[in-house]
Amino acid sequence: MNDQELLRYSRQILLQHVDIDGQLRLKNGRALIVGLGGLGSPVALYLAAAGVGELHLADFDTVDLTNLQRQILHDTDSVGLSKVDSAIRRLSAINPEIQLVAHRSALDVDSLAAAVAAVDVVLDCSDNFSTREAVNAACVAAGKPLVSGAAIRLEGQLSVFDPRRAESPCYHCLYGHGSEAELTCSEAGVIGPLVGLVGSLQALEALKLLAGFGEPLVGRLLLIDALTSRFRELRVKRDPGCSVCGSQHG
Repeated sequence: MNDQELLRYSRQILLQHVDIDGQLRLKNGRALIVGLGGLGSPVALYLAAAGVGELHLADFDTVDLTNLQRQILHDTDSVGLSKVDSAIRRLSAINPEIQLVAHRSALDVDSLAAAVAAVDVVLDCSDNFSTREAVNAACVAAGKPLVSGAAIRLEGQLSVFDPRRAESPCYHCLYGHGSEAELTCSEAGVIGPLVGLVGSLQALEALKLLAGFGEPLVGRLLLIDALTSRFRELRVKRDPGCSVCGSQHG
């Protein structure tokens, strides 16, 4: 690392859990962010600021005025732009030291598999079940850790699924094929700071995985009730008969 980088990341490097070695791991790290909305905004901002060397940005949507209440990666001048292009503009201004890889089109099975294979960690910041299922399947197949977050109305949840660990469940172990009709924020509403909170925690989990410190949220589901400011944690186990990850571990 050069002197500018040492200065930029100095407060992070001071942490004994990170230090120079951890910062170098972040610099050499690659993360795929699927979705650049309410969750993807704080994820992208914090991973860029922390010095994750390569961020792969996936979103096929454009910025809408209704996004700005919670999607802090974008601003009023971004309305009508591709979310990926808006993100690149903002993240480049925050940290010109990192590399940004754009995925502006919807990812099909093959392109998603390639995108997942190209990184070290995947952050699911999408807002629909079918995308989450597809991302999970790609991560299981490639053996890549997945940081999954969700938020709607005044409730949020977060977990880490790591197929490299035999005891780790995958997203499908926990949610199956989904039991209720999907609701989006445009239908049900969401409070801005809640997606900021969940997305920030997703970024933290990714930094832990990339730099190699702490205890990731594997086998645990964090539930957030924003109405009462209460957090709950549930233990979740791998389903040996899971149609996605069961055969991966025999």
